[in-house]
Amino acid sequence: MDAVAPNVEAKKLRLLTSLAPAAGDVLGDRRRLQQVVTNLLLNAVKFTGEGGTVEVRVVRHETSARLSVRDTGHGIDPALLGKIFDPFEQDDSSTTRSQQGLGLGLAIVRQIVELHGGTIRAESEGEDRGATFTVDLPVLAVRVASDAPATGSARAAGIDGLRVLIVDDQADARDLLALVLADHGADVHTATSAVEALDSLETHDIDVLVSDICMPGTDGYGLIEAVRKRGEVPGRRLHAVAVTAYTGREVRDRALAAGFDAQATKPLDPERLVEILSTVRAA
Repeated sequence: MDAVAPNVEAKKLRLLTSLAPAAGDVLGDRRRLQQVVTNLLLNAVKFTGEGGTVEVRVVRHETSARLSVRDTGHGIDPALLGKIFDPFEQDDSSTTRSQQGLGLGLAIVRQIVELHGGTIRAESEGEDRGATFTVDLPVLAVRVASDAPATGSARAAGIDGLRVLIVDDQADARDLLALVLADHGADVHTATSAVEALDSLETHDIDVLVSDICMPGTDGYGLIEAVRKRGEVPGRRLHAVAVTAYTGREVRDRALAAGFDAQATKPLDPERLVEILSTVRAA
């Protein structure tokens, strides 16, 4: 926003912001993501007339951190919305257009966003009705605060030697969770689906099941229901923690009602996850 301030002042625009601190952490190249924001802002300022408004919002939306840039400017022909991110595509391609450029900015933005596992879309009600560009980036499964190794206090929390089964269809999230828990002394197994998890529970002695909720096929709710119907090994209860990027009391209540002992929200703080596992193990 500082980078576009001179343009904003020159055109007497209003630059409004609403930046939610709890939108979630994302994994990405800081400079490239800054390039995304800058390009969208410059585009909004360029096509907004004097005295207009540009609004920047960052919020948490389901499993994503959402950035939106809205302006009250020139707008986009609805017929062009499907092609606006194509290289060399411009709303006004005539040789007398008032705004110059090769039409590469939005194509670059889309490429960067998609390389980060995200999506971008444009919306407009037509000429002189403004436009909104919305970027969704997936939140991290785990918030990594430092590279410090596990400490004695972490092992004293009660997960040293804990046998944990992590279930997540996303490889990055699954591997990161496994690394964090292994660093804290847990004996970690992984599965990519509910079916694979049930097979793993048949062949391994597991103390705590850590399962993502959103998975293709049988989701986390279906998995824990199948686990509870299967029955417990005499003298030992399998504890379970639901992991989801969705927030709210309803999500937690549904997880507990389905058979989970606790629910954790992505992005997970490693120490908080260790604390949760220690708590459910001691229950």
